[in-house]
Amino acid sequence: MASLVAEKLSEIQIGDDMASTAPNLMKNLSLLSPDQVELAKMLLREEQSHLFLHWPEPGVDDDKKRDFFEQVSRLNSSYPGGLIAYIQNSRKLLADSKAGKNPYDGFTPSVPSGEILTFGDDNFNMLEEAGVKEARKAAFVLVAGGLGERLGYKGIKLALPLETTTGRCFLQHYIESILALQEASCKLVQGGCNSEIPLVIMTSDDTHAPTLNLLESNSYFGMKPTQVNLLKQEKVACLDDNDARLALDLNDKFKIQTKPHGHGDVHALLFSSGLLNKWHNAGLRWVLFFQDTNGLLFKAIPAALGVSLTREYHVNSLAVPRKAKEAIGGITKLTHADGRTMVINVEYNQLDPSLRANGHADGDVNCETGYSPFPGNINQLILELQPYIEELTKTQGAIAEFVNPKYKDSSKASFKSSTRLECMMQDYPKTLPPSARVGFTVMETWLAYAPVKNNPEDAAKVPKGNPYHSATSGEMAIYRANSLIMKKAGVEIADPVVDEFNAQEVEVWPRITWSPKWAITFADVKKKVNEKCSVSQRSTMIIKGQNIVLDNLSLDGTLIVHAIDEAEVQVSGCVQNKGWLLEKIDFKDSSLPQETRMRGFKIQKVEQLEVNYSEPGKHLFRA
Repeated sequence: MASLVAEKLSEIQIGDDMASTAPNLMKNLSLLSPDQVELAKMLLREEQSHLFLHWPEPGVDDDKKRDFFEQVSRLNSSYPGGLIAYIQNSRKLLADSKAGKNPYDGFTPSVPSGEILTFGDDNFNMLEEAGVKEARKAAFVLVAGGLGERLGYKGIKLALPLETTTGRCFLQHYIESILALQEASCKLVQGGCNSEIPLVIMTSDDTHAPTLNLLESNSYFGMKPTQVNLLKQEKVACLDDNDARLALDLNDKFKIQTKPHGHGDVHALLFSSGLLNKWHNAGLRWVLFFQDTNGLLFKAIPAALGVSLTREYHVNSLAVPRKAKEAIGGITKLTHADGRTMVINVEYNQLDPSLRANGHADGDVNCETGYSPFPGNINQLILELQPYIEELTKTQGAIAEFVNPKYKDSSKASFKSSTRLECMMQDYPKTLPPSARVGFTVMETWLAYAPVKNNPEDAAKVPKGNPYHSATSGEMAIYRANSLIMKKAGVEIADPVVDEFNAQEVEVWPRITWSPKWAITFADVKKKVNEKCSVSQRSTMIIKGQNIVLDNLSLDGTLIVHAIDEAEVQVSGCVQNKGWLLEKIDFKDSSLPQETRMRGFKIQKVEQLEVNYSEPGKHLFRA
């Protein structure tokens, strides 16, 4: 045994001084494999000897010592460049944070080039058609590593109902939207095609098993299991101080404390998975990244993909109009004094001072449109696959990081609690060369952006006029968007009423929903409704089917139409009944499900007309 220890001491080659800093580790070297010895050597060289101060004599907690190095191995392999790179990056960023260094020093902000769309005009319709045709060459990546705790929900956010009328969850809506795009895209190809659009879901330790269970228990919501890949994100080590000493778990001194690294990890995961090259070899051209609880997104994707195609963007950031100084990042072109440029998201609390420092006395101000000239980033990206692969081959998917320590006092000498490095998916363009074609597509907010991320208490504190971003506002935004789309297509839609749920004042439009197969574009809606149709404000209409046409329909109540794809159904006449009522509830009422309480209302289904067509052929329903 003594000779084995001596041999391993020789292997580690750390010298007497360093050996003296970790005597407890030295006593336990015989427990370690050669690979673990190399990891030990790395930790000592990176001044992490404190990790071993508590280690007992060999024979005591030996399994925990081995488990410690299993964790170190995982942390080392999951970070581009390994733990050495993580620790060294941490030291630099912590030093910059302590010094108060501005990451944009030397850069001048300006408005980048991009496309601003108006829903329903000729340009929008042309781009939608181009985007649908191109969709068969796309892969989708859903970033879904977080739980719904911030919402007051114990499950995964993907399992939350998108809206209450049908109860469809976010994941079902996303998958059905992708499948509808897949089918519509292939129909536009001469002779048809059999393309399958891949879906990747980035999960975490918290969400991986529940996400897989949600998929399997619902037969993948109609998607082939082979189309779906789950990539699990690993956490990163926490840091105890400005010297980047790794933090031990407060409850287990044989574990390093870890926290999420941020959704920027999706790039490294895609690179290491080999999926990007597989997609490229299969003829795909685009990768679309999206978040887990924006129920409007797929209304914007076809036109945005059309923009990427026609403008030949390597990077296209989806955006919405933002008010000056609004708490949402702005898409900005940054030009350095040395000539470097990049088009990226700049957080609102950095954009305004940066403008002031560069000669704009008023900072971020609204222009003649009533909005800031810097579009609001909504964290949905479209990347061209070939340049993306080329860039990740250089970087291995590593994304520019930041650190946000909470200091105990103004000396910035110590932290209130451990911190860690973080990265954001949308910071990918920071490393791109000036030749990269980076732009944006601005969509109207009502069409493209209604995230669900705030719990009722936090949403109620939002200043009046600002978005709540709650389950209440997210659901009402879906009804609003569908009503406005139908109104634009010629349907007479009653004006909304203003009501309050969970102390949030919202517009209540007719509760109109449809399956993605019924309409994935505005052109689809226009083909299936006419100006002789009308819907009252208190109405609910649910359309489930591909070939359902509304012709001279007057609705005042609740109507549900369901038809198989092979059935062509024309619906007309006057439908009037007591309908479905929105009943206010108290979000503190623990007798109700969480997903209901967070909305502040439930639906009382008093009366409805429901028609179902399960036989192929043409059908006429007249009320």
